[in-house]
Amino acid sequence: MTLHPDWIVPDWPAPPCIKAVITTRAGGCSTGPYAGLNLGLRTGDDANAVAANRARLRAALPQEPRWLRQVHGNAVADADALTTGMPEADASIARSPRTVCAVLVADCVPVLFTNRAGTMVAIAHAGWRGLAAGVIEHSIAAIGGRPGDLMAYLGPGIGPQAFEVGPEVREAFVAGDPRDAAAFTPRAPGKWLADLFVLAHRRLRRAKVEHVFGGRTCTYSDPARFYSYRRDRTTGRMAALIWREETVGN
Repeated sequence: MTLHPDWIVPDWPAPPCIKAVITTRAGGCSTGPYAGLNLGLRTGDDANAVAANRARLRAALPQEPRWLRQVHGNAVADADALTTGMPEADASIARSPRTVCAVLVADCVPVLFTNRAGTMVAIAHAGWRGLAAGVIEHSIAAIGGRPGDLMAYLGPGIGPQAFEVGPEVREAFVAGDPRDAAAFTPRAPGKWLADLFVLAHRRLRRAKVEHVFGGRTCTYSDPARFYSYRRDRTTGRMAALIWREETVGN
């Protein structure tokens, strides 16, 4: 399996058996506003190009990814049980070796999970709606065990200097915890700049996940490398993927 050199391999202290990657635009054959490795089937891109891009990704993986029909919610799928179709979910968990958990992103933050023992992996698609709906908390509950044994990695997402939101977004968080107001910087009247990375961090910490990494890369500000729905509207999707190898510790 060979990963494209531009793809992102998380820099976190996961056990050696845990493998993860986040794609960029590099390495694909889509053109126009989708130029590069667009992996999204429902973006308006040529279906043959997306299929070719997915085949290139598949060549770097141990199995076909367990794709989800993402709806900005909090449902968590059992990736080990998925054989055909795409369940309506925004997170998945796997304990079997070589099962590839995957989400598509283009501004929303992918949250990757594993534990110290390297016996499981999980992934969540965390935009503001998913975060407000508790996708991180639902993922941690589905994982089970001690949250203190978990570690999380926040992949690329829209950064706090680019994500302008209205009062309904701020209220969705502040109503649950007034301290979340710290993630919103006032801008024009009735507008705030929201920090998805801070909001994700806060939810992880409240759920007792202390080991959190990543959360520094903005999709909006780097059009050559990343797709961004907020920036371009008509655009492609990257993928974040995580799996565990056959033998723990190898």
